[in-house]
Amino acid sequence: MLKKLFRKLESVIALSQSILTPKQFIFLSSVLVGISCAFAVIVLKIFAHSVFSFATYINGILKLSFINSILPIVGILLTVFVVKKVLNGTIQKGTSQILYAVAKKASIIPRKQMYAQIVTSSLTVGLGGSAGLESPIVITGAAFGSNYAQNYKLAYKDRTLLIGCGVAAGISAAFNAPIAGVLFAIEVLLVDVSIAAFTPIMISAATGALVSAIVLDESILLSFKQQQTFNYHNIPFYVLLGVLTGFMAVYYARKFQKVEHYFAKMEIGPYRKALIGSSLLALLIFVFPTLFGEGYETIKTLSENDPGQLMDNTLFADFRNNQWALLLFIGCTMMVKVFASGLTLGSGGNGGNFAPSLFLGSYLGYFFSKLVSLTGLSQLPISNFTMVGMAGILSGLFHAPLTAIFLIAEITGGYGLMIPLMIVSSISFAISKRFEKYSLDVKGLVKKGHVFTSNKDSNILSTLDIDAIIQCDYLTVHPDEHLTKLVDLISHSNQVVFAVVNDDKDLVGVVHFNDIREIIFNSYRVKYTLIKDVMKTPPVTILSNDSMEIVMSKFEKSKSAFLPVLKSEKYFGFISKSIALEAYRTKLRSMTIE
Repeated sequence: MLKKLFRKLESVIALSQSILTPKQFIFLSSVLVGISCAFAVIVLKIFAHSVFSFATYINGILKLSFINSILPIVGILLTVFVVKKVLNGTIQKGTSQILYAVAKKASIIPRKQMYAQIVTSSLTVGLGGSAGLESPIVITGAAFGSNYAQNYKLAYKDRTLLIGCGVAAGISAAFNAPIAGVLFAIEVLLVDVSIAAFTPIMISAATGALVSAIVLDESILLSFKQQQTFNYHNIPFYVLLGVLTGFMAVYYARKFQKVEHYFAKMEIGPYRKALIGSSLLALLIFVFPTLFGEGYETIKTLSENDPGQLMDNTLFADFRNNQWALLLFIGCTMMVKVFASGLTLGSGGNGGNFAPSLFLGSYLGYFFSKLVSLTGLSQLPISNFTMVGMAGILSGLFHAPLTAIFLIAEITGGYGLMIPLMIVSSISFAISKRFEKYSLDVKGLVKKGHVFTSNKDSNILSTLDIDAIIQCDYLTVHPDEHLTKLVDLISHSNQVVFAVVNDDKDLVGVVHFNDIREIIFNSYRVKYTLIKDVMKTPPVTILSNDSMEIVMSKFEKSKSAFLPVLKSEKYFGFISKSIALEAYRTKLRSMTIE
């Protein structure tokens, strides 16, 4: 029955493709992708919220606090089982794979990502793993967009655009924040889009947010109604919060990667690794139950009038009304959150760092403002600092200040905090960028030799294949030959530069036509001059395994139009700067989304 329904739907879409103009079909497609992503979000959110409510109910009624610790172990082990038995033993994590697919895989994302992320992240995070659902949601949305485009044989630009639509719809549906969804798609993933491309992305984001708002209960989404008036006298404290969130973002990024790297090096089976990591996570959750799951419920509690509820059903319940004890509990939770997230993902679970960044930001904002208030320095609006702190960590960790600003503005129901959001996000971003050149997700690509940043030139150069522009058919000469040979070659070819190689194919020099122009018209000098007497040492050589970014840097430094290429320390060919630039321009045209 369901298959028949899908087949009918596909036939209707195919018919509409033949009737509508290409632009109209993209608009229709953006709506369909938005609806698909929204329902994926709904499934994930309802499952995660239901498990959290169940665990809270058990703890409240039966006082079995260990339930919170057992569920994450079960969830991570089940995730590893699904990956091993259903997904052929591998699953890619993090939004960096979308960047890689756009740049290196012609925007082709495997079909299994349409369901793999939903299943594995729901098991991991839904059962209490200390990570977020947004990264899996984003990957799922991108997979929907890519596979939809493949199914209807759309070109690369349209595939990439629909990936952006899926990403925007996913974030929009997860937070009911369409503006943040659009900005995330453009700021983090599609860094080079024209204004015209905004329309389908906005349509998809609005669709995702609308479907999510209709179906999902507001209590499941992260939203705030309590907001105090912005007082410009507090600006110095917001500046200080921006500095703190910037350094905290650096701390989180570095510690998280250390934990992940530690587990990656462990040469044990996946189940043993999962058991070790999840058991350590269970211990942390037993001591700090607020680390359970996404943590959005605790963020809401933190911004309300009785944050002492966070200590209910914990080892420290007797101190719930002690302000200093609560502050210490929140501070410790804040510092160990990175280890909880690292253990969750490093041991085999699936999730992302979007929710942890909001968790960490809210706790830091609360800790800072409450500390200032308790010490009597100033009475700060704690709920405002709790919310603004989220934007600071999100901006610093993902290098996405605009997304951070508008996400918090949207989930707080207004723009009354726009000024402090801008202050904290920009300062945090500047500090994080100073110490961490790449965002948390992009750092993984950098380690593999794939650099994707907001620098459009670097992105494009990283996608070019050096082998495609090396010219290996250039004629060569021997250093002991006379210029007569070279003149003969010049007269019978279009070549203007020649490599001088010895009997072992070692590059010993180069001869450029412009350097011998005066000599070749003197027959006497041509007859009695050896090539080695006029050749020059090349200013720089290119290695066959150099990246295109390195190649262009060498051209820039040498000011040469041609550079020789070595392979295994032997002469291999030449690269022409003009051909390299033409390859760049061609790639730029193909990657620009209009």
